[in-house]
Amino acid sequence: MLRAMDIRDMLLIDRLSLDFAPGLNVLTGETGAGKSILLDCLGFVLGWRGRAELVRAGAAQGEVTAVFDLPPGHPARAVLADAGIEVEDDLILRRVNAADGRKTGWVNDRRVSGEVLRALSDSLVELHGQHDDRGLLNPRGHRALLDAFAGIDLAPLREAWTARRRAAAALAEAKAALDAARKEEDFLRHAVAELEKLAPEAGEDVKLDTERRQMQAAERIRSDVDRALQILSGDGAEGAMVEAVRWLEGAAETAEGRLDQPLEALARALVELGEATGGIEDALSAMSYDPATLEATEERLFALRALARKHDVLPDDLATLADDLSQRLAALDAGEARLDGLTRAVRDADAAYDAAAAAVTAARTEAAGRLDQSMAAELAPLKMERAVFETRLSDGEPGPEGRDTVAFTVATNPGAPSGPLDRIASGGELSRFLLALKVSLARGSDTLVMIFDEIDRGVGGATADAVGRRLARLAEGAQVLVVTHSPQVAALGSRHFRVAKSVADGMTTSRVEDLPEGERIEELARMLAGEQVTPAARDAARSLLGQG
Repeated sequence: MLRAMDIRDMLLIDRLSLDFAPGLNVLTGETGAGKSILLDCLGFVLGWRGRAELVRAGAAQGEVTAVFDLPPGHPARAVLADAGIEVEDDLILRRVNAADGRKTGWVNDRRVSGEVLRALSDSLVELHGQHDDRGLLNPRGHRALLDAFAGIDLAPLREAWTARRRAAAALAEAKAALDAARKEEDFLRHAVAELEKLAPEAGEDVKLDTERRQMQAAERIRSDVDRALQILSGDGAEGAMVEAVRWLEGAAETAEGRLDQPLEALARALVELGEATGGIEDALSAMSYDPATLEATEERLFALRALARKHDVLPDDLATLADDLSQRLAALDAGEARLDGLTRAVRDADAAYDAAAAAVTAARTEAAGRLDQSMAAELAPLKMERAVFETRLSDGEPGPEGRDTVAFTVATNPGAPSGPLDRIASGGELSRFLLALKVSLARGSDTLVMIFDEIDRGVGGATADAVGRRLARLAEGAQVLVVTHSPQVAALGSRHFRVAKSVADGMTTSRVEDLPEGERIEELARMLAGEQVTPAARDAARSLLGQG
């Protein structure tokens, strides 16, 4: 329920605080008094896109605050949860409009965007007017309205649709893969055989190249090392040094010790030379390789690289390519059998979807009959007993919500052509059609506030009384705000607000008054009699209020 609204410096309102009641709240006033201003202000705090010049002339900013009682489990709580806002029982919306056009909104003192406010608005308020082109009049929403009326659970149908799409996509993908594979069957068989024969391994190119380089390097330097060994050993340096020692030892006997030191040095050198020779021999042993191994390594390395160039891949990717081509060939060989299985899966998914869609169509057909009967019962008291309302179902494109197209149509008289509500009905008739449909659909359980903006225009007398009684009935399950010129409707309100306009100091302002019983009689008398209120009008007003 909308419990209160506070308005500051908006349009023709300088300061205004209103407390609303449960049930039917009516707003009356002379034409041009500013009744629509309240709706503009409520729409503003709810984030509706509308008039840009909302700030009262001369004010720095305008502000609107609306307080709602929010019951547990209400859909608005899901919107608040998505926005990360915790709310207990009171939902306080506040929005400020600066004179430069900037707008800022809050929910329970938490700053929010206009998108969040509009999302809340969808679950808090419903607006219906004589020329309403949303909601009930929008054919795109008629199927959803019928489903809500019928209480249809669309989850199984949506799941069947998803399964159907997945099965069809898998079949199409398999067919495309099989067709592509068939076009390159000869290539696949030759390439797979060639790759299987070579059997490339990941990382093999780097390994072979490293081994080849090592063997090539050994080949280049081994001859040099062997030459050095020949120079140092045997008849080389070692032989020369041994010969020198032999000659020196022969001469040392008569040299009186002068050759002792050179001989000691040569002895040490012979030891070092032996160690050097041994190290060189060990190095030569390590450098030994089989030329046939080098040749085999090079042949495999060059074969890998040639095959990689042939397939325009890196050598290390040949193993992956082999797996991929083998899988494609296997898919080709097993393609027909797989297609048969996928085709059966599609048929099964189609059958499941058809069954679910048929069940939903049957439920919609049954609900359409009940809705038509309910509308007939609602239209009769509204003096439209000859009008024919029909919920039409026709075949449409299959989708997650079935294959039905739903449209609400009317004929104002039996035998007259039928068509959409807003094209067939006149202004006054449309108002009553919308009201009857709203009562029949009984959607007030989720919506806190329903607003009817002059929905009773074009009707009067007994018809206006019937409209008022239907509004009062609707208000039994939800709070209803009605902007009306009809005294019959106004008299049925739980709370009556009068909107009036005044001029002071050259400034025009609108004020809204919560009418006590006595002033309410005067307002109803004005609505009945016009500018000159007569005793008869007052008596009629009392009668409307049940006091006469």
